[in-house]
This record gives sequence, structure tokens and C-alpha cells, in this order.
Amino acid sequence: MVNSRGLYGLALSLSCFIIKVGFSFATQVPLQQASVPTISYDRILSPEFLSFVKELRKNASLPGVSLGVVRLDEDKQPVTQLAAWGRKTEDSDGDDLTTDTLFCLASCSKAFLATSLGILMDDYAQGRNATPLPPGLTRFDWDTKISAILPDDWNLDDEWSTRKASVRDVLGHVSGLPRHDYAYHPGDTPKDLIGRMQDLRTAYELREKWSYNNQMYIMGAHIIEQYADTPYADFISERLFKALGMSTTTIVPSEALASGKVTHTWTKNGRRIPFWFTDDTAYLGAGAGGVISSAEDMVKWLAVLLNEGVEPHSGETVIPHSVHDAVTTARHVALGRPSSDYGPGILGYGMGWMQWSYNGVSIISHTGGIPGFSTMTAFSKSNNIGIVILINADEKADHAMTILKRAIDDVLKLPSASATEAGHGRSNEDFAAGSDEAAQALKPPSLDLEDYAGTYFDPGYGAIALCSPKSTSHHCSMVLNDFASLSPLDETIPHLYAAYRTLWSSHIRLRHHSGDRFNITATQIFPQGYGKNTSAFDTYETGEGEGYVEFRVTDASKVSDFALVIDQEAVAARMRRNGGSLRDGADALFMRIY
Repeated sequence: MVNSRGLYGLALSLSCFIIKVGFSFATQVPLQQASVPTISYDRILSPEFLSFVKELRKNASLPGVSLGVVRLDEDKQPVTQLAAWGRKTEDSDGDDLTTDTLFCLASCSKAFLATSLGILMDDYAQGRNATPLPPGLTRFDWDTKISAILPDDWNLDDEWSTRKASVRDVLGHVSGLPRHDYAYHPGDTPKDLIGRMQDLRTAYELREKWSYNNQMYIMGAHIIEQYADTPYADFISERLFKALGMSTTTIVPSEALASGKVTHTWTKNGRRIPFWFTDDTAYLGAGAGGVISSAEDMVKWLAVLLNEGVEPHSGETVIPHSVHDAVTTARHVALGRPSSDYGPGILGYGMGWMQWSYNGVSIISHTGGIPGFSTMTAFSKSNNIGIVILINADEKADHAMTILKRAIDDVLKLPSASATEAGHGRSNEDFAAGSDEAAQALKPPSLDLEDYAGTYFDPGYGAIALCSPKSTSHHCSMVLNDFASLSPLDETIPHLYAAYRTLWSSHIRLRHHSGDRFNITATQIFPQGYGKNTSAFDTYETGEGEGYVEFRVTDASKVSDFALVIDQEAVAARMRRNGGSLRDGADALFMRIY
């Protein structure tokens, strides 16, 4: 996911660190024993940089950080350095994280999906794939229309986008359909998700605006399965992981967990949570965010990218050059102005990769963030450097970016252009102050709270049963008990509650703001805690899981529906296009059914 993350204060005493360094994939020796590589530079990372990361981890209360850096020597052989600091498990004393520890890559997985699709296209171009294409489709490439490759499944609410959106468009996030991340649920298949896209509201015309969308990468994995005639897990394992020697990398959680190498994971506030995906849900998010890997394996991926698709040791082309160029070439403007994260230029997007500039260095990168993980993968072909940063806590992308920029400065011996200091960021108090100010009720609800309770339905999002604190049904009693495990139900400000199971949430909380508007948070509740701490808690993704709903009250003082607003930029675009009504512009419109 592409987000800016803040600093959250969890005081963990994690002071020990482990460093491993080597100058080939086959041999890694301790830092103090490393010989000088036979290339024009005499080191990769300096002791000062390593001390900086160690200090940042402590100041920012990051449980653990795993890092890999790779360059190619004059013979195109990889020179690698690996380092790890901090905690892998909650039982440790803070020094057990290693460079072969496995992390979920989150959205850094998108590059693997786009590359896999390109390899499948090359198979067709070279006559290696005999799976028939749909009638009338003679070739399969980046410009192939989704309506042609999935003629029986693909439909959006915009007829032009339905007919004209290409593979390149949907993987470049310019289909016109924004994220709608809370519209898919455990038990859904990718085919279910694709079929419901017609019930999700687009916000922009095709190619009008870059708008991030995980669902298109879920669809990409479905295309591979249908036309490679094999599960995506098998395709990516054979064509990428095994071909690159990424021996512990997988998209199957049970395989990773069975190895004993998977890190424990923590929230932004320091509570331990389970590994987010299970085998029952991983297939749904595999293309968008499900690759599980380590720093040791990821430098192999980066070395091949630096070598334009050729595996350095064998000399075999794993990623066809045309595929490498296609996915890493920026064709869409994700951010058209300078920013603190991405520098003085624009931020471009290819397919699974962003392109930007820092301190004069052209960078191709992607971030990743899901509950329990913050990741960064980056490389610069022109400057011969690849870097992977893995953190076992969520909403730490700002710190990953700080480490990346410092690493670039350090490796290339550049004057530091980063003004961010170790441990800098927004605190819990900063966020809380803004939230409290926004949540102050301006007008009382127009109806009694119980009148808003009931079951509502949107064809894209499904059903939501809202409960008031006075609801007595068996279902509502269970929902209220879940929330009461966190703290006594707040009666000073009206609240509504619901169970709402998605890939990212278990419940939703509605807190009255003003009139018929309630602020909404999609959250995951752990009533029995998790790990050693058995006290109840909940966790949600700042920004992405927050918004508001507005109920519509009829002249008969009955609630007829509510409009959901999560992506405010998308809602504003729909309102401009559709005439200014919130009901027409909302991300979803839930009609009351009883």
C-alpha cells in the first residue's frame, strides 16, 4: 500500500543487532572478516550507516529491521551486504532477528505479479503456451483489453472503461476504479471479486487519474491461473522463486510458517498480532501483497533486476528484457508535484514499480504495508544499487524511507539530502489531537440512536447490521460484547457498532459527529488479546480504514440509507461528475433493508 506513516511510541528495549555481510550469494562472512571486493568501491555500507539504523530502530521503537543491499561487480556478479537488528519473537531478549527471517512483502509483491504476467505473455509470444485464448483474441500483451482476456467476467460501472481498459491500464492504477479495499471478504474468490466490480463505483474516467487499486492485482493473479492453467502459487514459484534461487520465498503462509523462519509481527502501537494471511485468505491477496520473503532472498531478486532480467550466476534470462522494461517504465503520473518523500520531481508509476529521484539518483521502488509489516524494495540501474528494507511492525513506511535515503547517500558517498532524523515522526498524541477535534459533535442526531440501527445493503460491499448499545438480538449481543472487551461502551457520545468481516477488518465502529453524520472506523478486534498479552485490543490502518457515513432521514422520520465515504478525493470527483449529491458521489450507498 502507498501511505505516509507516522511514528508511534512503543518503548521496547531492543538494543542488540546482528550483521552479516558477503560478496556472493553462496558465501557470507562476518563484517569484520570481509575482504575487499575486486570492484571499484571498497565497501557497501559504512559503520556509520549501520550505527544510524541501530539508533533509529531504538528511537522509533521498531521491533526489528532486516536489510539487504546488492551491487554488481565488473563481471556482473552480485556483491551483497546483509544486516538485521532487533526482535524476531516476543520471547526473545531483542537480538534474534536474522537476515533469513521471513516477512510478508505486502505491496512489494506487486512487482512479482506484473513480472509473472509479462512472463506469461512472453510464453504466448514464443509459442510456449498452448492454452487457448478467447475467440477473436490473437495475441496477449500489455495492450490487450481486459474485456478481451476476461470476456465473461469483466464489467465496470463505466462502459468506456469496461471496453477499453488494458492490462497496462489496470496494473498502472488508471482504470478509474479506486481502492474499495473493504469490499472483499474472506471466502471470496478472485472470480467473485471481479464479478462484483460492476457494483463498485468508479471515480474517474479511464486514464484520467492515477488511483491505487489492489483488486486489479488480485485480478492479475486470476488471469495467470486461467491462462497458464496452473495455480499462481505454482507459476510464481517455478518461473521466479526457483529460477532466482529464492529458496525460502513463497506465497503460501503455511509453507513459510512451517519453516520456523517467519517473524512475529506487531501493530503500530506495539501489540503483537498474528501473521495476517492464512492459506484460506492468502490466495485472494497473493498478487497484490502476499509474497513472503527474506532480505537474503530479496537481494537475489534485486540483482536480477540490476542485471536487466539475467540471473548473474547462470547467465540465464529469467525475466525477458521486454518485460523488465515494460514493468519498470513509468507511464502514469502518480504525483505531479514535489513531495517530502519522493523529492523535487514527479512520481511516476509503471506496473508494480514507482519511479522518482532522490539526491540526483533515479530510483525505481515500491513500498508495502499490511498489518504487522512495513517494507521497501528499491533499485537504481544507473547507479548499480539495490536495497530491501523489512520492518516487522505496521505503519513504519516513513522510517523505511529514511533508511533507504540514508543508504543511498552512504553507498554512493553523496551528501545527505534527507532532513529526516532518526526517530522523527508524528506521535500518537498528534493523531489523537486531530481526531478528537474532528470528532466534536456540532448538532445532536436528528433521531434516537436506536432508529439508525438495522441492516443495510450495498451490492458491492454486502450487508452490514448496525447495532445500538440497547440492541438485544443475539447477533448484536455478541457484537457489543466484542467492543465492550476493549472498554465500557461510551454513552456520552452516540455510537453504533457492527461486525464486518473483510480481508482487513472484523468490525466497524460509528461515532456520532454531527446531525446524521457519524465517523466510521473499520477495525480488527482481538477480544482475548494475542501472544503473551491477553488484554483486549483493536487495530486499524490509519487513514485507509477511516471515514464517515451520512444517514438519509425521510420526511417520515425513518432512515432510508447511508452514504459511505472512505476515499474523499474519489467522492469529490464523483460529486463533480454526478451533480454534487453525496448519495451519488459516495464510495457506496447502503440501502436499509430492515
